[in-house]
Amino acid sequence: MADQTKKNYTIKIDEAIEHGVFANAVSVHFNNNECVIDMAYTIPNAPEPTIKVVSRINMTHKTAESFLKVLSDTFLDWKNKQKKN
Repeated sequence: MADQTKKNYTIKIDEAIEHGVFANAVSVHFNNNECVIDMAYTIPNAPEPTIKVVSRINMTHKTAESFLKVLSDTFLDWKNKQKKN
């Protein structure tokens, strides 16, 4: 049986990325080995529709599944807090 002990991690964020980037579009691609998530910015009022990828995340299927659960749980918590206000 796998060890289910919780571990405390220290999260370090490089100064170059600590402020994040704005994204208003996302594209997700799966293949047999991985999941690729492109976070992008749709450029408004451009003569041609233009989407600029600002970040790409590559992850395993297992990590993608964990990410989906964490994102869903966190979003539901936020929505429930908004209802109370």
